[in-house]
Amino acid sequence: MSLNTFRRSAICVARNISRPTLASTAIQPSAIYAARLNSTKTSSTETPSSKPPKTPEQLARKAALEKQDDLQRDWDAKVLPYEKFLLKTQNPSPSTYIIDVREPEEVIQGMIPSAVNIPLSVLGAALHTPREEFLQKFGFEKPRWEQEVIFYCRSGMRSTTASDVAKRNGYKNILNYKGSWLEWTSKQSNKPVA
Repeated sequence: MSLNTFRRSAICVARNISRPTLASTAIQPSAIYAARLNSTKTSSTETPSSKPPKTPEQLARKAALEKQDDLQRDWDAKVLPYEKFLLKTQNPSPSTYIIDVREPEEVIQGMIPSAVNIPLSVLGAALHTPREEFLQKFGFEKPRWEQEVIFYCRSGMRSTTASDVAKRNGYKNILNYKGSWLEWTSKQSNKPVA
């Protein structure tokens, strides 16, 4: 059987099916609505079914999911406004790290005073690096978990991600300078000359 013969026979079969036949086999929209309406009705004698008690495995899974949800809620670190960030740069402290997570080719444009650079692309691995190796690779001490760590990038997107990475690696005192390099340079260029 050739392809053209097959097409002609399929067209003939389709023409022979009458529209009333198709309409009688289709489910009418009113029937769907009635079924949906009746499925939600409960008689006055019915009581809502109570759920069976959960197994210890289900309870443990629920607790794990709730813990994960708590982490999700805390993903965004506290945002540090420009004015407070400016004070941190003017009064550097060994207990505070300002970390620029831009890539080296971006850092060539300049950095915020007292900041150090750990590109976001290596941040996760860097936070798992032993202290001695970290010092050799980056040229400064690895931040401790309890230290204040402030992240910035170019526009605030990567600093938010860096905050998440740090949180998931056990850091507790995380701040995000979301205005980042763009806000810093615009506010610094508008400063009155003293």
